[in-house]
Amino acid sequence: MNRNKERRAPVRIAVIGAGLIGRTHIAVLRSHHPEFTLAGVADPSPAARAEAQALGYACYETIEAMLEKARPDGAIVAVPNQMHVAAGLACIARRVPIIVEKPISDSVAEALRLVEAAEAAGIATLVGHHRRHNPIMREAARLVREGGLGRLVAASATYLSHKPRGYHDLAWRREPGGGPVLINAIHDIDCLRMLCGDVETVQAQASNAVRGFAVEDTAAAVLRFKSGALGTLICSDTASSPWSWEWGSRENPSFPYDQENCFILAGTRGCLSLPTMVHRWHEAGKESWHTPLTTQRLHVAPADAYTEQMINFAGVIRGTAEPVLSGRDGSLTLATTLAISRSAEQGGAPVRVEDMMKATTAASPASAKGERP
Repeated sequence: MNRNKERRAPVRIAVIGAGLIGRTHIAVLRSHHPEFTLAGVADPSPAARAEAQALGYACYETIEAMLEKARPDGAIVAVPNQMHVAAGLACIARRVPIIVEKPISDSVAEALRLVEAAEAAGIATLVGHHRRHNPIMREAARLVREGGLGRLVAASATYLSHKPRGYHDLAWRREPGGGPVLINAIHDIDCLRMLCGDVETVQAQASNAVRGFAVEDTAAAVLRFKSGALGTLICSDTASSPWSWEWGSRENPSFPYDQENCFILAGTRGCLSLPTMVHRWHEAGKESWHTPLTTQRLHVAPADAYTEQMINFAGVIRGTAEPVLSGRDGSLTLATTLAISRSAEQGGAPVRVEDMMKATTAASPASAKGERP
């Protein structure tokens, strides 16, 4: 067998926007992985051009110039949220598949406009909820899917963290859309959807009592999943605690590590806590509060979620893989997250996610920059 004939050129992927998350993607694409490589970057800032020159890759001032000259096989949209749709449509017009960073847009209506344009053109559109590619989440989803917990009845998600001094110096972080619901809890909502299925209704309350900004600093929600399971979510960016994915998963080395959980799943036969991956269960027929649970910590081999996401994207571009999270599915995560804000605005009244998906206007509190914490 001639192994040289088996080798194929890496997929050439461009990055649109060289901010915090854009630079993360650039580093992954420059990591000499055999499946993908960096085709170029589109960003008008002097800092982006200087970094590109220092590291030896092409940087273009506009998206159009990058698409015309670099001719990438795919592109990652990592510009501010309000620019996601325009950037995505520019790629679709040139038949370039895309990953759009979370959230896919700043409103459900605009997200669906992008998704429908991509579907009509037959161009793959993915959403960058990278945790779906983390081996911890993959193993947890497998356990649930294969009945390791029995029938899922309850779930909880927690994001309690304290953002550093100076974080809110940027005005958009003090305005609606710049708080922990859309910036942080949207990740947790997507994880719950991956583990528990789609959400039917949301009831929520929000508070800005600590900082007094126009945006919430704390929110709590009750979720009813279509399966009949119930869930809770609590989030705050002014709480000093270790209960967040960043602190417990070791996914991002810039955060401290604390062996605590931020997700708990409970079913008729067992339960699972994440990210410690402690699985407890009863033997069939012995489910009782008088019966001890068998306990096991599941071993999960670590892998970089952003690299895994890029491998999936390369496979989608080649036609050998399906999107882990499509644009339409990512729009459901956005709709579920915005339902929290909508319910809180309405004094905790139930909001149906299906109704959020039927939105026909672009009105939305989401105006954040689409950065990681």
